[in-house]
Amino acid sequence: MRRIMFLVMIALLAACASQPEPEREAVQDFVAVRNLTELDQIRTDTSDSWQEVNEYYLIYKTRRAKYLVEFVRACWELQEQRVVADKRWDARTIRPRFDTLRGCRIGKIYSLTDADAIELKELGETPGSRN
Repeated sequence: MRRIMFLVMIALLAACASQPEPEREAVQDFVAVRNLTELDQIRTDTSDSWQEVNEYYLIYKTRRAKYLVEFVRACWELQEQRVVADKRWDARTIRPRFDTLRGCRIGKIYSLTDADAIELKELGETPGSRN
């Protein structure tokens, strides 16, 4: 009986762990439908900023363009007050797979238009949060 209960618990835990994340899937679908261009690097400046879409994605804004940054894992460090130092090979460039933002490794970077950025912001909003 213990063995059966143990197997049932393992099966339930595995099912919970494999549940899809709707926010992440929505952005992945957006990237696929819009056929966004993946970039190898972006140039940075001291006036750059970002806006979080969800824990896996953010919109990175430079003076000239906007980019969608995808993290390898959920980046909870973006919501913390404590600032984690970035790891970069070059101070003026961000590269996916190697560099970090607030301590979170960047997986991919996509080029965005202004219309793409507006739509992504709406994807990241919770229902009923708009006025």
